[in-house]
Amino acid sequence: MMRYKNVLSKAAINMFYNIIPYIKFLFKSTNQHGVHSPFVFQLITSCFYDKTPYPAYEAIVRYRHTLLQDGTQIKVVDLGAGSQVMTAGNRRVSTIAKHAGTPLKRAKLLYRLNHYLKCDTILELGTSLGIASHALHLGNPKAHITTLEGCPNTAAYAKQAFEAQGITRITSIVGPFEDTIHQLTAPTYDLVFFDGHHQKAATLHYFELLIDRAHNDSVFIFDDIHWSKGMTEAWETIKRHPRASVTLDTFFWGVVFFRKEQAKEHFTIRV
Repeated sequence: MMRYKNVLSKAAINMFYNIIPYIKFLFKSTNQHGVHSPFVFQLITSCFYDKTPYPAYEAIVRYRHTLLQDGTQIKVVDLGAGSQVMTAGNRRVSTIAKHAGTPLKRAKLLYRLNHYLKCDTILELGTSLGIASHALHLGNPKAHITTLEGCPNTAAYAKQAFEAQGITRITSIVGPFEDTIHQLTAPTYDLVFFDGHHQKAATLHYFELLIDRAHNDSVFIFDDIHWSKGMTEAWETIKRHPRASVTLDTFFWGVVFFRKEQAKEHFTIRV
C-alpha cells in the first residue's frame, strides 16, 4: 500500500508541475502567423498543420488498436525514468500501449514530419512497442531506421510486429543506450528521436554523444520536454547549444535544427 501511495504521489507531483509550464506555454505560443522565418513557416503550414487525410493514418490507427486490444503479458525491464502509472514487472501490451506508447496525435505528426522531410537515416532511442518506429517508417518507407531499446522483451515484441507487416528496414538494437549508442555505424542521421530516458542528465548525455552525427539538415526531436522540472532544464540547455540554430517547443516535443544558414531563433508553437 505504501508503494502504491508513493507512486500516486510522484504522479500527482508531476501532474501539478505540468500545469504551470502549460499555462506559460499557452501565453507564449503562436501559430504560423507569428512566424517570420520562411523555413519554419513552411514547416508549420505544410507539415504541422497539414490536414490531409493520408491513407497511412489508417495503418497507424490499426497498429495502435491491435496493441490496445492485446492482453499478452510482457516482463518489462525499465532502464530509464520508468512509468508514473505502471510499476509491475509484468505488464499487458494493452497497458503499455495506453500509458507508455506514442499517442495517436503524435504518431500522425511523426508520419507527417518524415513524409515532409524525407529523412533517409533515422535513429530512435526507445522502441517500446514500436508505434513511433512504425509511423516514421510509413512517412518514408525507403528510410533505414535504427531503434534502440533497453528492454529485450518489448524490443522482441516490436520486432515480431514489424516482421508480421513485412517491414524490413527497421533494425533493432537491444541494451542500455550507453552501450548501444557506441555500436552505431552510421556517420550521420537525418532524424534522431529521443524517447527513452526522460531524465535531465541522461537526455543531455545522449544529446552530446549524438550531436556529432548531426549534419546541416538533421533534426533532433526530444519527447516530453515538460514532463518534469529536470526535462525542462535539459531542454533549456539544449536550446542554448551553439550548434542548435532553430528550435521549436510544441510543449510535448522539443524540435532542434542545425541549419548554419539561419540565425539562432526559438519558436513556441501550438500544434
